[in-house]
Amino acid sequence: MGERTALADTDVTGPDGARRPDRAVVRDALGVGIAVGLSGFAFGVTSAGSGLSVWQTCALSLLVFTGASQFALVGALAAGGNPPPAAAGAFFLGGRNAFYGLRLSQLLALPRVLRPFAAQWVIDETTAVALAQTDRRGVRIGFAVTGLTLYVLWNLTTLLGALGAEAIGDTDAWGLDAAGPAGFLALLAPMLKSGTERTVAGCAVLLGLGLLPVLPAGVPVLVAALAAPAVLWAQGMRRGGDGAARERRLPGDAVDPQGGQGPHAQAAEAHDDEDGDQR
Repeated sequence: MGERTALADTDVTGPDGARRPDRAVVRDALGVGIAVGLSGFAFGVTSAGSGLSVWQTCALSLLVFTGASQFALVGALAAGGNPPPAAAGAFFLGGRNAFYGLRLSQLLALPRVLRPFAAQWVIDETTAVALAQTDRRGVRIGFAVTGLTLYVLWNLTTLLGALGAEAIGDTDAWGLDAAGPAGFLALLAPMLKSGTERTVAGCAVLLGLGLLPVLPAGVPVLVAALAAPAVLWAQGMRRGGDGAARERRLPGDAVDPQGGQGPHAQAAEAHDDEDGDQR
């Protein structure tokens, strides 16, 4: 059994042992890459509107290449935040990609020489497409096609957006600054399957929005990251309390659903009554 499990993890096979055709993997990867890559135009316009130059905007897309973090950075700068807190918020938001890399490194199993280049493409979209595949070949094709398509289009549309920012005018009036976060939430929502995940997401939203008026720009997103350990700690305390209560309760002392007492409790009460009568 252990050997079969390890082999299944290595081959990344699906539950039925079938693998998807390469054409289907490429089609899905192109669809995701093109759809999300075009939103780089919104980032270019938003970044230029926040005061960054064209070359600074393009450098962010070329070197950082994680849409949500890029929008968080320029959004904080546009709101008047200081660069260090804004950069810190973008850094921690992009830190999730490191956890993606832990899983993708096992699935892709790339040669060492290629890993630094592949790390640049470890983002939400490439991870989602790769994890949807049923074998290692599909994982590699999906990751590569999504990453290449998205990287080229994102940087091209970033340049176009930065150059066309002056022609568009006020970016707030168009609402383009919300395109990136909206796309990120659209990818995130289907992944929130368990009650714990939904609770963490809800608490993070409440923390981020609630602290937005009172903390400097870029700081609320850092505080919102505390939602995960807080929810897990609360659940651990609740489970620990339930376990202690079960240990203290005798097997025969279960409470009757109708509100009565268990047999052990009833026997103890009858014994007390007899002692009282004798006295």
